[in-house]
Formats: sequence, structure tokens, C-alpha cells
Amino acid sequence: MTQLESSEVGAGPGAVTSADERAELARLRREVEALRAGRPPSRTPFRWRSLFAVVLIVLGCVLAPLAGVAVWTNNQVSNTDRFVRSVSPLVHDPDVQSALTNRLTSTVFQYVDVQQIADEAVKALGDQGVPPQVVQRLDTLTPTLTSAVTGFVRDKIAELVASPAFASAWNQAIRSVHKTADAVLSGDSKTIVVRGDAVLLDLAPFIDLAKQRLSAAGLTAVSLVPEVHPTVEIAKADTLVRAQSAYSALNTVAGVLPWIVLLFFAVGVYLARNRLRALVGVGLGLGLAMVVLAAGLLVARSLLVNAVPPAAAPATASGFDIVVTYLRLGLRTLLVLGLVLALAGFLAGPSETAVRIRHGAAARLHAIRGGRSADGPVPTWVRRHIRGLRIGAVALAVLTFVFLTQPSGAAILVITAVLLVVLAVIEVLAGTAAPTPPPSTVPSEGAELSAGTAPTPGTVPSPAPPPQAESTESSAPPAGVSAP
Repeated sequence: MTQLESSEVGAGPGAVTSADERAELARLRREVEALRAGRPPSRTPFRWRSLFAVVLIVLGCVLAPLAGVAVWTNNQVSNTDRFVRSVSPLVHDPDVQSALTNRLTSTVFQYVDVQQIADEAVKALGDQGVPPQVVQRLDTLTPTLTSAVTGFVRDKIAELVASPAFASAWNQAIRSVHKTADAVLSGDSKTIVVRGDAVLLDLAPFIDLAKQRLSAAGLTAVSLVPEVHPTVEIAKADTLVRAQSAYSALNTVAGVLPWIVLLFFAVGVYLARNRLRALVGVGLGLGLAMVVLAAGLLVARSLLVNAVPPAAAPATASGFDIVVTYLRLGLRTLLVLGLVLALAGFLAGPSETAVRIRHGAAARLHAIRGGRSADGPVPTWVRRHIRGLRIGAVALAVLTFVFLTQPSGAAILVITAVLLVVLAVIEVLAGTAAPTPPPSTVPSEGAELSAGTAPTPGTVPSPAPPPQAESTESSAPPAGVSAP
């Protein structure tokens, strides 16, 4: 009897054969039988299902970034509160505040010429009989007065831009813009207009707020500013046209594409010959797709910054980073999810490294249990239902992730850690059952075991020797009976 023919031969007391070892033993047995039969081991035929599985997984990985962008776009347009949360931090960015301060200040002095007012005041003093020497000295002070007033107005507007009142007005404006977002993307907006090849944002509400603040500070000359509608260029007209087309397409597929990607992944794993290896491919492919999406965002940011004047580049870069905050959070979440899936598929696979890691972890968990009996009602019940308990733990972890309001990479890591702890507790409770002695070989007829001895558990007793011929005295035929 060879060691491949009987897995119990040579097994010491308490040895337990794992499922992986039994499968490997069965494979080796089949190869030995094939070699003994004089025919080579059969080669696995080509399976079209495996090719179809690879195609589905690749398509899912290619469509995953597009699905993420579609969902983000749809959420930003359809959810007003989320859109306001995304864009509201713009007003607190220093570069954006500086750009707004410069634009509002230049608008005020476009209609309030401080130098001209000062010159007219000095001339009026001269007409009233002020000595010429005094008028001349006052005339030399008008540039300084103009500079001081300009600095005063700029400082007051900067304080206004950084104030909570301006932030509140900003949020109201953003909320109003969001309500007209569909009209903007369809070309029917009146707040955001197209002039020539530029898309412009009307700043009239902010000019009115600045006039109120400066008038309250004592600068009544701002009353000279009429009702104006200064604008800020926010994009090119051709960019808006492309955005309208992209919005229409992405908004159409936003509710369908993520489910298509998920279906591709699920069917691809199901059809694969090695499903655990396919799961590793899904995880790594999803992570790679998110890295490509992150690189695409960096390229888009660079193109956008290079398309605006240098003075507006810092504010444009800050605005882009703030607007795509949720998109970046989403791709980071999917990147972590992909890496977790790949790691899970690898550790559950049949590779030598994975088997060694699993055996090492199981040995440490059994060492934690110590010498306590594993034949009680609780360990027995856990061992009987251990597969269902593991599936239930994994399903509960998946449902927890699915029903999270705002899933993140940190949340995935926490769920994974809790799942590992639960699986470890199940393993500890299950313990290791006492090995069942293998059935002994039936001895030959007439063979008996020595009285008072028993076979050692885990070993096969040697067959009893054939019965020996009796002694000559006992085997001699009775007198008078001739031997045959």
C-alpha cells in the first residue's frame, strides 16, 4: 500500500487533513492511476466560457470610470444640497476670495473716479477764496488721497468677501444657480449667458451687497454706482456645448451603467474556471481603472488651468479641486474596494502562499483556544454550520457597505477588519474535532490480535501471519489410520 493510496498511513495521532490537502491528494491519485494505465494525464480542453468571462471582466473595468463619472454628474445636478456642499467651500478659498475682491473693487472704481472727485473738491476750494498756496498743496495730495481711498475700498470689500454675510449670499446664489442648472445645460438660462465665445456669470447681486457695506462704512460716493451687471468668464462657449452633450449622455446612463458594470463583474466571475482568480482580476482591474480616472482628472485640471489667464489660474485650480471633491472620494473608495476584493480572492485561493497563510492563522487561532475540549455542543454546532456562518458574515459585511449613506475607503477597511474578527471568532469556537480512528484492515480468517492490546489510533494494523503447521505430534494421524 502506497502513501497516495491511503491518506491515513503515517498520520500521527491528532493529524487532520484539510480540504486543500484532500483535493491535492485526489489529484495526485488520478495522475498516478493514469501513469499506471500507460496513458498521459488528460489535457484540459479549451473553454469558451473562460474567454467570455475574461471579456466581461475587461469590459466592466473599462466602463467602471465612466459609470463613476456618470453617477457623480447626476448626483451633482439632481441633489441641490449636495451641490451646495460641493461648491460652498469655494468662497473660503484664498485664491477665489482674492479674485472676487479684485473684480468687485475694479467695478466700484469704474463708476467712482476718486481722482476726479478730489480734483473737483480742490478746485471748489479755490473758487471759495482759499489761498492759492493752500490749493496748490492740496492739489499735490490728491494722488495720495486717491490711493488711500482705493486701499480703503479694497480692504472693506476684502472684509466683505471673507464675512459670513457674503458666504450666505454665495450659498444663496449657488442654490439659485443649481435650480437653473438644467436650463444652463439646455441653453435656456438667463443667469449664465453666452457672449461671443465665452460663458459669463452675472455678479450684480454681489455688487449690490458691496454698495451696502461701503455705504454703511461712510463711503457714500458708492451711491454713484448705477445698477450694473458685471460678469466673470467661467468657460468657453464650445466647452459649454460639449458639457451640454456630455451631461445629456451621462444623465441618461447614470441609472443603468453602474448596474451593467456590476452585472459584467458578477457573470464574469461566475463563468470563470477559477472563480477566485477571476475575483482577484476584478479587484485589480477595478483598482487600475480608478487610478486611470484619477490621472484623467489631473490632465483635465491642467488643461483647464492652462486655458485661463495666468492671474485666474490659482482660483481656477482651487475651484476645480473643490468641485470634484466627491468624485475623488468616490474613486478612492472604489480603489480600496478593489484592493480588498483582490486580497480576499488571493487569500482564499489554492496557491501555496495562500494555503500557508491560512494554515498559520488557523494554528494561531487554535492555540488561542488552548486545550479546551472541542467536542462540546457549541463547537459541534459551529462546525456543523461553519460554512453557513461564514457566508452569513460575508453577506452581512456586504449589506453594511451597500447601505452606507456615504461609503469611504476608511469605512471599507473598518468593515473588513470587523469581518476578519468575526471569522476568527467562528474559527475559535469551532475548534478542531478529535480525529476519528480509521477503520482497521479486516484480518485474515483465523488471525487474532494479541489479547489485551488495541491498534494505535491513526495506524493500520499489520495483517496476521498465516497459520503455521501444527507440531508433528499433534498432526500425526491416529493409529490404524493410514496417511492419505
